[in-house]
Amino acid sequence: MASDAIAVNGNEKEPSYLEYTGKGRGLKSWITSTDHKRIGILYLCSLLLFFAVGVVFGFLMRLELIAPGRTIMDPQTYNQIFTLHGVIMIFLFVIPGIPAVFGNFFLPILIGAKDVAFPRINLLSWYLFVSGGLLAILSITLPGGSADTGWTFYVPYSVRSGTNVTYTLFAAFMLGFSSILTGLNFVTTVHRMRAPGMSWFKMPLSIWSLYATAWVQVLATPIIGITLLLVAVERWFGVGLFDPALGGDPVLYQHLFWIYSHPAVYIMILPAMGVVSEIIPVFARRTIFGYKFIAFSSIGIALFGSLVWAHHMFTAGMSDTGQFVFSILTFLVAIPSAIKVFNWTATLYKGSIELGPPLYYALGFIFLFSIGGLTGLFQGTLAVDIQVHDTSFVVAHFHYVMFGGTGFGIFAAMHYWFPKMFARMYNQKAAKVAFWFLFVGFNTLYFPMFIMGWLGMPRRYYDYLPEFHIYHFISTIGSWILITGLIIMFTNLIRSLRKGKILTEQNIWGGETLEWRVPTPPPHENFEHIPTITEGPYEYKQNEEPQLEEVK
Repeated sequence: MASDAIAVNGNEKEPSYLEYTGKGRGLKSWITSTDHKRIGILYLCSLLLFFAVGVVFGFLMRLELIAPGRTIMDPQTYNQIFTLHGVIMIFLFVIPGIPAVFGNFFLPILIGAKDVAFPRINLLSWYLFVSGGLLAILSITLPGGSADTGWTFYVPYSVRSGTNVTYTLFAAFMLGFSSILTGLNFVTTVHRMRAPGMSWFKMPLSIWSLYATAWVQVLATPIIGITLLLVAVERWFGVGLFDPALGGDPVLYQHLFWIYSHPAVYIMILPAMGVVSEIIPVFARRTIFGYKFIAFSSIGIALFGSLVWAHHMFTAGMSDTGQFVFSILTFLVAIPSAIKVFNWTATLYKGSIELGPPLYYALGFIFLFSIGGLTGLFQGTLAVDIQVHDTSFVVAHFHYVMFGGTGFGIFAAMHYWFPKMFARMYNQKAAKVAFWFLFVGFNTLYFPMFIMGWLGMPRRYYDYLPEFHIYHFISTIGSWILITGLIIMFTNLIRSLRKGKILTEQNIWGGETLEWRVPTPPPHENFEHIPTITEGPYEYKQNEEPQLEEVK
């Protein structure tokens, strides 16, 4: 390590993770690194590349739907692009977004550790992520084309389709395996590697969210992995597991799929909630309101969210008792989410609010997620669900929760931690302009779907009746505004990597958690000496440093 030291003001210190090269140089030093921060950056780069592909597919779908009839593609191409858009956005962007990038980068720092518990497994999870993503995208170039089943792979169609469904199934399986490894790493790291003095209720709230998410990743993801393998086995050998023509049960597949995929919604949203819980007290200059309620609500969301899967299946055939139970559970899971929203707004009340770009995205998250959550309760109501099931109302609800929620949470995290990760500052005015384009574009794109869904517009359709034209037209215009915001935001951030103001201060926002007490950017192993924690992370005191003692 001595050979890697650099001189600063005549003294030697350990280099930052950007300067440390380890055993290799250049690209090799990154793709073979077991440093959790470099792996987080690898995830960030690959994840954003996949996100760009998913945005292009979504843009093409909206162009096709700008008017009735064929516009730019045929129905089969539309179905394939639709499927890949869903697989990429869910399995390659929303689910891994915050845990894989910001969880990898900041979880060890936030708990006072030098790395995650299993660094090599951490790197393996990134290789599985990239391999699965490439397999899914490249399947469109193979004879027969990529899967055209939709991202849910519903049987019996996914068993009978002549497209390359098996490749996409294996891609999703590899991505699930990557998610399991990340979850195992985070659970072990939080249990075994917290700094001395960091009890459970001295952990930052983002760690509570990542911890709850990690348990869902570990317990729920194997179910979808096994289920997708069974679909592949049925395609190969015709064993009759799910295909009714062979004596199988397609409703069994739906149960197995949603036993994972509804908890996956909380794998997506819980980390974003943790990010908002970090940003709100910093920009309100106040101690977080109701720390323990927010912490326990994360566990409550993970618990209840794993019990409500069958509310996706009210129209599939279910007993009255089953429908009643799953409807009640759907309403119960809204309670811990509402607790978080209440505590965030209570923290802002009478705070010395500074409207920085991260707070813009955090407030956007609260507004959009609240709409998504409320419309989710509509679908948990049995009579209403019969009306709106399998309509574009569900598409709007899903995107308000996933993109309006998790997507804006990812953007909030990027703007909050970008200065710490890269020691550069982006243009804050451009970041705010990008936010308004994103916010206006998002609502213009997705809110009309609530209206046309209520009026009976089916989801996943290539074509539609003329009475829905105005809503689709407005929605497509909204997609252009949204993409403009994405271009402004990412241009600003990428340009700032090379030309942004170089930061010298450790604490650009005035945060109280541990990542703001290490150098910018963080050194290779985070801490020269592991700190001893003597106070909670949100005991906000103006102009005071947190009480940390160093263990020599």
